[in-house]
Amino acid sequence: MIEMIGYLGSALVVASMLMSSVVKLRIINTIGSGIFAAYALMIHSYPTALMNVFLVGINVYNLVKLSQKDRSYDLVEGTWGEGLLRYLLDYYREDIQTYFPGFTPDCGADRAYIVCCNGNPAGVLLGTDSGQGTLQVLLDYSTPTYRDCSIGTYLYSRLPSRGVHTLVFSGKESQAHAAYLTKMGFAKKDGAYVKNLTAPHATASSHR
Repeated sequence: MIEMIGYLGSALVVASMLMSSVVKLRIINTIGSGIFAAYALMIHSYPTALMNVFLVGINVYNLVKLSQKDRSYDLVEGTWGEGLLRYLLDYYREDIQTYFPGFTPDCGADRAYIVCCNGNPAGVLLGTDSGQGTLQVLLDYSTPTYRDCSIGTYLYSRLPSRGVHTLVFSGKESQAHAAYLTKMGFAKKDGAYVKNLTAPHATASSHR
């Protein structure tokens, strides 16, 4: 029974390394390290227990930093085809396909927004202008490090000042992205996800 506890802790630590989201990695690694620390104490392997206790502390510290709300975000309006945008789409190509299986670089977007956190690119929104303040969303992507919904919350609060008041996503989405859209207040309507950015919950936070 004690060995099973050790195997469980080890399995969670290994599984955490497979996570693309830094937040998920830290959470699962914390749980695994905590369980393995308990196992090490049971078998009187105190150096191993101490190491895992330190790992738990390091993970908790980094999770607190990731959850802090004083991140400095900036919204940069880009141009389709520009260097930085092309680089981001190419660099995260495989991860983007995981969440947006129907997305292609030649999607024909005429509106592009890049969210930066402390100067680092953290999210990309691409879409086409349908008029009357409506943006047909083609891509709403956050990089793994910032996949905690704070990017979406910031972005959706800033778009009205850029003339965008309604977001419509009707593309092919993954199950994970569908869950994100629901959490961020999008409503399913006529086969598409729609969000009114002037609604009371336009800046509500939640994952991605």
